[in-house]
Amino acid sequence: MKLALVVSGASGAELGLKFLEYLPEDVECHLVLSENARTVLKHERNRVIPHSDDDIAASIASGSFGVDATAIIPCSMNTLAKIACGIADTLGTRAAAVALKERKPLLLAPREMPFSPIALENMLKLSRLGVHIAPPVPGYYAQSESLEAMERFWIGKWYDLLGIPHELYRRWGSENGIER
Repeated sequence: MKLALVVSGASGAELGLKFLEYLPEDVECHLVLSENARTVLKHERNRVIPHSDDDIAASIASGSFGVDATAIIPCSMNTLAKIACGIADTLGTRAAAVALKERKPLLLAPREMPFSPIALENMLKLSRLGVHIAPPVPGYYAQSESLEAMERFWIGKWYDLLGIPHELYRRWGSENGIER
């Protein structure tokens, strides 16, 4: 599987990188860090092919490259608005536009709250186009006892939406999950 991961905005950028930590070995990840995210993050990761957000000619900017899914974690309201309006002026927004035109899974994890009416309208528009709008919202049934466990729950839910196998959280009704 080829995955494009865009980390936009600085707040919550660490969560975008934690998303990488649990990826199965067979996932090829192309990482795009916005300039704001680069300011906060100075890490290198294995199995990650880094791209500059201003490299609009990078491989993941073309549908013919064959990215299977795209995730933007976190997704700033600016990035979300650009995607909703069809603006593809950065590699991150171009990767989202490619996912939409190719009808491939696109996941956006908005990072701000409360959501403004404009942001909610943009999310609704994108959701109607099949985009997964999945902010990091606690799932209390997972009975997470730490922030790290809650982050694994969010990442697991995002993996579920993108079709990436994992065992990051206790599923409802599973033998290792919640008793009924």
